[in-house]
Amino acid sequence: MDDPQSPQPHEPHRVAPEMPKPKKIGMWQKMGGNSLTFAIVLHAVFLLIGAFWVIQVIKEPEKKVDFLPGGGGGGGERGVQVQQKRQKQITPSTNVKRVFAEGAQSSFSIPDPGDSFGEMSSLSSLAGGGMSGGGLAGGGGGPGRGMGSGMGLGGGGAGKLFGLIPETMRKRCSKEDRLQRLRENGGTPACETAVLQGLRWLKQNQNPDGSWGINKRPGLTGLALLAYFGHCETPASEEFGDSCTKAIAYLVNLGMKEDDEKTKFTLTEQAAEKTWPYENAIATYALAEALTFCKELKINIPNLEEVVLGAGQFIIDNQDVSGGWDYYYRTNDTSPDVSHTGWHLQALKACGHTKLNFSGIQKAVDRALAFIQDCQDSQGGIGYTKRTKPITGLDYYSLTGKGLLCLQMWGRGDSANAKRALDYILANSKFDYEEADSDLYCHYYESQAMMWAGGQYWKQYNEMIRDELLQNQNPDGSWKSPGANVPKINAVLAHYRDTFKGDLSFTNKDSAVLRTSLCTLMLEVYYRFLSTGGGGGIRGRPGI
Repeated sequence: MDDPQSPQPHEPHRVAPEMPKPKKIGMWQKMGGNSLTFAIVLHAVFLLIGAFWVIQVIKEPEKKVDFLPGGGGGGGERGVQVQQKRQKQITPSTNVKRVFAEGAQSSFSIPDPGDSFGEMSSLSSLAGGGMSGGGLAGGGGGPGRGMGSGMGLGGGGAGKLFGLIPETMRKRCSKEDRLQRLRENGGTPACETAVLQGLRWLKQNQNPDGSWGINKRPGLTGLALLAYFGHCETPASEEFGDSCTKAIAYLVNLGMKEDDEKTKFTLTEQAAEKTWPYENAIATYALAEALTFCKELKINIPNLEEVVLGAGQFIIDNQDVSGGWDYYYRTNDTSPDVSHTGWHLQALKACGHTKLNFSGIQKAVDRALAFIQDCQDSQGGIGYTKRTKPITGLDYYSLTGKGLLCLQMWGRGDSANAKRALDYILANSKFDYEEADSDLYCHYYESQAMMWAGGQYWKQYNEMIRDELLQNQNPDGSWKSPGANVPKINAVLAHYRDTFKGDLSFTNKDSAVLRTSLCTLMLEVYYRFLSTGGGGGIRGRPGI
């Protein structure tokens, strides 16, 4: 048996394997250099891709344009760059106190063009005006300028301020775009000068209560306002803002009269006169345009929306059974005519742009257009009524332009009826300011209709009227009485002529306001509407 105390034999000595020498770690690796290098490379790739996208996709921003120009839009060359805010307080005249008192929490204030308008609508935050290509009116205005596919919300610098205004109204609010279209559509710098002189004359000859004229004041006030709006002169305008606001207030006050519930929301001072539907339609047209501008400008004129809604609905509800409109707002097919009907269709078009809810508006429009087409003869001329001959004493259908404009305005500009009317005007229309062919009422409509058609129609027509208008403006900005060289002009009820004897209630002062408004509107046609037929190279859809 072994002795546990005896020594044991030794096992052989094992030598541990040699460990590899650790590699030297540089400072870059100690700092996590490998991961950092990967991140730098990855970011460099992203930067290259971003730079390429910026160069290829994002266009160089255009210089800011003056969409509220001095003497023509509101803010002078400063536009929205005005640094010092200017707040104008309106002191209502006696006649408009009720307008400002009802529903107003404070005195009315005109926004300054230098104020920030970036938050004016929920859509204005879209970069460059995101709704380009037509806005609410549809029908984008061309190949695009600035950010966006059309010259609407993102083009010309008028995006944020006029984002919700129908494009065809908004276009006139960019001075740069206005002058461009003036040139492209056959106008001259003298046309813009004449417009400004005309607007300044209107401002200087406005009544203290905001109206114009002596008699027929609602209709004349409506026309003067339309001339303001045609140049984008709104309550925010620096030069014309006070005048514009007082005129709107005057008409709103008429619409809020409470003496007769049957005629509430109607815009006349003489509802017993047979011609009051003319005044009502023209004034409604103007107030509807005013509401569209004021909504976007965030200008609250108390009761404006209520009056526009009521006045527009009154027009719809008092349409003649024939589809037209008549004197006294008769509805029994007594003597409806194209002259009345045209103004009411324009008023309804402007009402439609407000986005208010008018009951039965499309049905009323369809019936009215059918009435106008029934008044057209086989050669294309559109008569006063359904008779197929021009009004006694005339050899020309002087309401062809009015009927044609209504067809164009309501989507029938490509119809056979419209084509015949265009050809009729091109072949037969004449204009000589100092001679017998000086019907301003006729040419107020024809100028719009021919511009709408564009192409050769507008080119030939523009050559006929442009210089005649420019050469017959007075130094003070008003226009001469037409037909100075003849005892009678080829027109029916030429109220725009001095010493007019057809209506003793129409004074020479009224005549001067009427013709100055009409001539100013005719010279604004270069940018007030968008040509659809290539007349100036800018295509789109006219509005109101």
